Amino acid sequence: MACSDTDYAYLRELVLEQSANLIDPSRNALFDTRLTPIARLSGADSLEDFVNMLKAGRPAHLHRAVAEAMTINETSFFRDMKPFEMLRQILVPRLIERRTEERRLRLWSAASSTGQEAYSLAMMIAEHFPELASWDVKVIGTDISRHVVDYAQKGRYRRLEVNRGLPARMLLKYMTRHGEEWEVSPQIRSMCEFHYANLCAPLPLLPTFDLVLLRNVLLYFSQQDRRTLFREIHRKLSPAGYLVLGNAEQAEDSTNLFEVEFGADCYFYSPVSLA
Repeated sequence: MACSDTDYAYLRELVLEQSANLIDPSRNALFDTRLTPIARLSGADSLEDFVNMLKAGRPAHLHRAVAEAMTINETSFFRDMKPFEMLRQILVPRLIERRTEERRLRLWSAASSTGQEAYSLAMMIAEHFPELASWDVKVIGTDISRHVVDYAQKGRYRRLEVNRGLPARMLLKYMTRHGEEWEVSPQIRSMCEFHYANLCAPLPLLPTFDLVLLRNVLLYFSQQDRRTLFREIHRKLSPAGYLVLGNAEQAEDSTNLFEVEFGADCYFYSPVSLA
């Protein structure tokens, strides 16, 4: 039996509470697709029965499972190439100049999903900035879904995944084929690490970052959650660092903690000093 409008409303509220993702009622069918496997594993006979289990609060971990299942994990290697060109032409050279004495860079893929963005950033650095090979460079990916964090840590991707956005030359240079899968090279994997983090909850212990990629995330957050997240990003970002959002996102509507710049056909942000 299909869920009632009341049940869908409950699920939307549950996802909002757990992850700050706003699910539009027009997308209720996604609940059927993504939650039915979880319902079966939990022993429920139908999605309606599963919702009743959730409402009864048993077991509590299923609430988190629902939020993770509904989190948008759409990603690909070098997704939206323009920002990567802007990073190559403008931001990474600036960061190298600013960090010459420390010879240390910390880069954050703040909604890394299955890891392609973080690995793409590491590949771009290895490909175009060989001088950084002797630096302490780390790309840290975080995501709300433990499942996709585990997937990213393995660094293995199916043919369809590597065919989306990854140039053939870089595929052969930075990945190794294992049957029907491709594994990220040790060189690139050593530059990346992945952790669980809910961007709308207190963040885990993280370093101060020189660059934060927060792309295609804010579209699903409420205005209040955006303001809260921008405060956290500002706190985690070096005064000489940069924030990069998705092409359809902007910070100006939600915060005055960042000032916008434009270069290489892309917008990016610098933190405003609070001193």
